[in-house]
Amino acid sequence: MRANEFITEGVAGPKNCWPGHKKVGTQPGTGKNKGKPVNKCEKIKKEELTLDEQFDIIEEMVEQLSEEHGVDPDVIWEDFDSVNDEELLETAAWRRSAGKSKKGGLNAKGVASYRREHPGSKLQTAVTTKPSKLKAGSKSAKRRKSFCARMGGVKGPMKKPNGKPTRKALALRKWNCE
Repeated sequence: MRANEFITEGVAGPKNCWPGHKKVGTQPGTGKNKGKPVNKCEKIKKEELTLDEQFDIIEEMVEQLSEEHGVDPDVIWEDFDSVNDEELLETAAWRRSAGKSKKGGLNAKGVASYRREHPGSKLQTAVTTKPSKLKAGSKSAKRRKSFCARMGGVKGPMKKPNGKPTRKALALRKWNCE
């Protein structure tokens, strides 16, 4: 599918599914495709690897990590042993709704998971104090001013097609950016 066809048909338009997905039926469309039949798509399952093949892939990744960071591979394997399978398979909270605030930005759980996934990160939660209450030139006031300047210049709509505010708009509102 060419780019212009993708744009005119929408994300899951009436004719096609995303690459790596297959059509499993149709359903009534919403948004700009309201009332039109839209494909119901499911992700195509890849062939499952044997346990030996999975272990070989993990072993290669550990070797690459140890070379990149100058760490002994045994140290990485010990770290893997200290984490249970559910934690390894779990997606980081900052990528899911559990780590995102409904009022915009990340919540404390999201910030904590981001910092675990990115060691050395200094990410903090939003400065939600009103600008009039912040002391001029304070660290919080400077963070707020910097965020507002950067995020205010980001391209993109402030409202979704359904009229609800985008994550960008929610974040700007949360940081009291006028």
